Amino acid sequence: MGNLCACLSEDKRVSRKHLKRLSNQSDASANLSNRWTRLRSLRRENSAKFEESVIHEQAIAAAAVILHHSGSLPLDRSTSLRYPHTSTNSSKKPVSIPRSTSSRARSLTDPFLQPHQLVNQDVELDGLETNHFVLVHGGGFGAWCWYKTIALLEKGGFKVAAIDLTGSGIHSFETNNVTSLSQYVKPLTDFLDQLPGEEKVILVGHDFGGACISSAMELFPSKVSKAVFVAATMLTTGQSTIDIFSPQEQSDDLMRQAQVFLYANGNNNSPTAIDLDKSLVRDLLFNQSPAKDIALASVSMRPIPFAPVLEKLALTEENYGRVRRFYIETPEDNAMPISLQEQMVNACPPERVFRLKGADHSPFFSKPQALHKLLVEIAKLT
Repeated sequence: MGNLCACLSEDKRVSRKHLKRLSNQSDASANLSNRWTRLRSLRRENSAKFEESVIHEQAIAAAAVILHHSGSLPLDRSTSLRYPHTSTNSSKKPVSIPRSTSSRARSLTDPFLQPHQLVNQDVELDGLETNHFVLVHGGGFGAWCWYKTIALLEKGGFKVAAIDLTGSGIHSFETNNVTSLSQYVKPLTDFLDQLPGEEKVILVGHDFGGACISSAMELFPSKVSKAVFVAATMLTTGQSTIDIFSPQEQSDDLMRQAQVFLYANGNNNSPTAIDLDKSLVRDLLFNQSPAKDIALASVSMRPIPFAPVLEKLALTEENYGRVRRFYIETPEDNAMPISLQEQMVNACPPERVFRLKGADHSPFFSKPQALHKLLVEIAKLT
């Protein structure tokens, strides 16, 4: 009996332990279930808050766009007055021209809409005189420098061609062997000559490309709808590019310091090309530009042929003067100071002048969206 009681007692203890374990397991399961429930609840709350925040932001953006289209929300857009053409060889006193700015006040849509969505609104390409842009690089550059501008314009439905001038970019000709401006701009003039029928283009010239498009305008005025000078040499008849830079240069001038003359025909002869000191290029041309674009330029730039820089332009009112001209100023420019740009503008006033705030000498790198906006605006002008 004692053994039986002992056995029963032992069995009872085992049962109690078993029950205790079951109870603990049940409590643990309940705790886990409660914790899981709380986590799910928190996740639902966070998700709801996030969705509410997103919806709120989208609503603000949509409302801002609607208000903008209805005219209730004013945006500070770039505007300026028409300015009449003057003779290319005019000696009249320079006239102050109304300036425009590319910058606008920050709007509610900025955090939520991509810049190109704002830029390309209401652009009806069918109503334009031409939707074809031809981009002409400056001295030492190549068609490669326009890659951002090309992408933005093509995304907006425009047709774009970027030209490599002779001895520039991937053009195979030796830079030191370029002996005239006509030879240098031949890829551009060939392109214009081959345009079909009455097709017109908008020429865009940067830096020394300004002199190049001026030469093309004189030769093919009927092929050019508008000409845009972007921090470019906009010369009068009888002027050369070196003429406008020479008075500006001083012993401490950054451009003078950066220039390296090349003498492929021997040191006793005239220079054949101008190269730029790589250590000074960033400060000279790209002081506001992204590092990746500076890196691209450092491995892509080539010397500038010297003979075309010396050549004086012969421009007439009948040809060059027929083309509508626009100038885009770059106020943070160390290569072509704003004072020099304004001097050229006053000497031969274009139809309108725009200013890209914060742009260095290479606005296709430092201010690509703002530059794109101005090009589209110019294309829309009637």
